[in-house]
Amino acid sequence: MSDANYPAIPVAYPETRTDSTEDEYFGTTVADEYRWLEDDNSEETKAWVQRENEATFGYLEQIPFRKDIEERLTELVNYPRLSSPFKVGDYYFYSRNNGLQNQAVIYYKKGMDGEEMVFIDPNALNADGTTSINLLGADKDNRYMAYSRSEAGSDWSRIYVRDIATNRELEDELDWIKFSGAGWYGDGFFYSRYPAPAEGDRLKGNNLNHSVYYHKLGEPQSADRLVYADAEHPTYYHYGGTTEDEDYFIMYAAPGTDGYATYYLPLPGNGELPATIDPIALFPDTDHKSAVVHVEGRDFWVHTDIGAPNYRLVKINLDAPQKSSWTEIIPEAESLLQGVNTGGGYLFANYLEKATDRYYRLTYEGEHKTAIELPGVGSAGGFSGKEEDDKLFYVYTSFTYPPTIFEYDIEANESKPFFQPELKFNPEDYEEKQVTYTSKDGTEVTMFLVHKKGLVLDGNNPAYLYGYGGFNISLSPSFSVMRLPLLENGGVFAMANLRGGGEYGEAWHKAGMLKNKQNVFDDFIAAGEYLIEQGYTSREKLAIAGGSNGGLLVGAAMTQRPDLFAVAFPAVGVMDMLRYHKFTVGKGWIPEYGSSEDAEMFPILKAYSPLHNLKQGTAYPATMITTADHDDRVVPAHSFKYAAKLQATHGGDKPVLIRIETNAGHGAGKPISKIIEEQADMWSFFFYNTDTPVEYGVKG
Repeated sequence: MSDANYPAIPVAYPETRTDSTEDEYFGTTVADEYRWLEDDNSEETKAWVQRENEATFGYLEQIPFRKDIEERLTELVNYPRLSSPFKVGDYYFYSRNNGLQNQAVIYYKKGMDGEEMVFIDPNALNADGTTSINLLGADKDNRYMAYSRSEAGSDWSRIYVRDIATNRELEDELDWIKFSGAGWYGDGFFYSRYPAPAEGDRLKGNNLNHSVYYHKLGEPQSADRLVYADAEHPTYYHYGGTTEDEDYFIMYAAPGTDGYATYYLPLPGNGELPATIDPIALFPDTDHKSAVVHVEGRDFWVHTDIGAPNYRLVKINLDAPQKSSWTEIIPEAESLLQGVNTGGGYLFANYLEKATDRYYRLTYEGEHKTAIELPGVGSAGGFSGKEEDDKLFYVYTSFTYPPTIFEYDIEANESKPFFQPELKFNPEDYEEKQVTYTSKDGTEVTMFLVHKKGLVLDGNNPAYLYGYGGFNISLSPSFSVMRLPLLENGGVFAMANLRGGGEYGEAWHKAGMLKNKQNVFDDFIAAGEYLIEQGYTSREKLAIAGGSNGGLLVGAAMTQRPDLFAVAFPAVGVMDMLRYHKFTVGKGWIPEYGSSEDAEMFPILKAYSPLHNLKQGTAYPATMITTADHDDRVVPAHSFKYAAKLQATHGGDKPVLIRIETNAGHGAGKPISKIIEEQADMWSFFFYNTDTPVEYGVKG
C-alpha cells in the first residue's frame, strides 16, 4: 500500500485560560491550572466546549473521504440484529434492531411460535434516540417485569414495572438508581439507590451511601423499607438479588471494583419481609471475590478465588460454613474458571483458555463433565436459565464471525443455529490469529491480530492497537462492523491481553494494579514495538486506542513514548490520577489504582498520570480525545483538562483535538446514529494522519 501524502489541515486552537490553582501532596506542590474546567455547569466551560468542538469539526469536515466512510458504515450497520431469547413463564423476551434503529426494540411473544409483540420501544420515548432500556427481570410468578430507563447515557436510571400479560405500565417509579438490579420477592423487589444529589451535582457529585431498599408494588418510593446501609463505609457499593425460589436475598458489599463481602438474608417465603432485617455475612472480608451461583436449602454453591487465583466452585453448608467443611465441586485448573451458570438442572462452567471461551456441562456435584462444542475458537455467552428449562440459548462470535445465536438442547448437549445475521462483507477475506510477544520485564503477553488474507509484512500497513488492562476485565474475540473500514482498507486490528485484565486469573490482574500499574503500559508499548518489528506496520502508521481505563492506558503510553505512535485515541479516559476519586463513583476505583491521599501511592500515580506528564515542546501523536457531556462515570473534566494541556504543550505539527459528544454519556445506550458519526470521524482522522489511501470503489 502506497502513501497518500495528504496535505496538512491547519487547526486554530481556542485560547484556554490558566489559573494559579495548586495542591499540596506530602510536601510536593502540584499545579492544576485548568481546575476551572471541572465545573461543567459554568458558562465559561460550556463556551470552551463549543469552541473546541468548532475547531475539531472544522478539521474533520476538510477530510475528503469522511462522508464516504460514514456512508459505508451506515451500509454495514444496516442489518437485523437479535439478542438471545430468554423465557419468562409462557413468554419469550428478546430485543431486535432492524439495522439503523438508534436503540434495539424489546419484543415478547407467547411461545416460540406466538405472535411477536412490542414490549418496549425505547425509540418512541425520545426523539433523538438517547433513552436506553434494561430489563431487570420478572417476579417468581411471571406476572411483572421490572426495567430501568436511562437518559442520554447517564449512569443514573429510574426503575419502572410492567404487567407482562397486558403490557400495562404500573404507577411505580423509583429514582436515583445506580448499579442496581431488581431482586423480586413477593409483590416487590430489592434494589439499590443513592440519596438524591445536591442541585447541580447530578453528573459530577461524589456519590456516597449506596444502600439497599425493598419496594412493595403500588407504594410510593418514600415508603420503601431500608434493608441495608453502612454509615461506617459510605463509599461502599451494596447490591444483590434473590435466589430462584426467593428463599434468600444475596447481597454483596464492595469497597470498589475489586474484592467484595458476601451476605445472605433468609426470607420467610410468604412474601413478607422478616420483622428484623439483618443480613448475615458469609464472607465478611472484602479481600476476595465469592459469588453465590446456586442454592438448595442450606447449601450454597459459590464461585470463589479464595485459595484459588484461577477460581474454583465450592459447596458450603450454612450450618458449617468454615473453610474446612467446604466441598470442592470444580477444583482450580490451569485455565481461568471465568464463571459458572445454572439451567435445566446442570452447572455450566465457563473457562477462559488464552483469552477464548470454553464451556462444559456438569452435574451439581461436579460430575460427568462434558464439553460443549462451539463453532470455533472465539467468545460465547449465555448457557443460563431456570431449573425447569429444557433448552437454553447462547451467542457465539469471533473477530470474523458475526454474533450468532444458538439454541442448545440441555440433555442432548447439542446446538443448532437460531439466528444468523446476514452482513454486507465476506468474512472469508480476512484472517484472525493469536501471537505471543515479550514485555519489558520478560513477561509473555498474548495479542489477537486481524487483517486481510495475504497481508504483506512490509511495515507499510496502517495498524490500530487496542487495549484495556485493568479491573480484572478480559478482552476476548468479538465482532464489530465498525472496524471493517480499517480491514477493508488494508489495515491491521490488534488487541493485546495486557496485565491488569482478567484473562489469566487473579495473579494476572494483580500484576497490573496499584504499584504494578506501570506493567500495563509497558505491555502496551511492547505490543506496538512487536507490530513494528514483525513488519505489520511502522511508527508512521500505528494508532493506539482505548476507552475509560483504556483511555488512561492510551494517555500514559503516548506521554511515555510519544515517538512510537502516529495517532492516539484516548476515549472517556481517566486522565487526572490525583483527583479521579473526587467525582461521582471514582472512589470505587481506589482498590485498583490507589489514592493520591496515600503517601505511598501518590508518587506512583503522579509518575504515570497522563495529565501530569505532558511536557512542553514535545511532538505528540496526532490525537483525537473523545468524551461526552453526560458522562457521569468518568466525568468529562478528565478529558477537558487533558486536551487543554495537550494543546498548550504540544510541540509538533500534528493535530491534537477533542471531540465532545453532546447529550451522551460513558458509552452505554449510545444511539446508532451517534456511534456511526463518531466512528466515521475516528477512521477519517486515522487514515488522514497515517497517509492511508481510502478506496471504496466496490462495496459489498
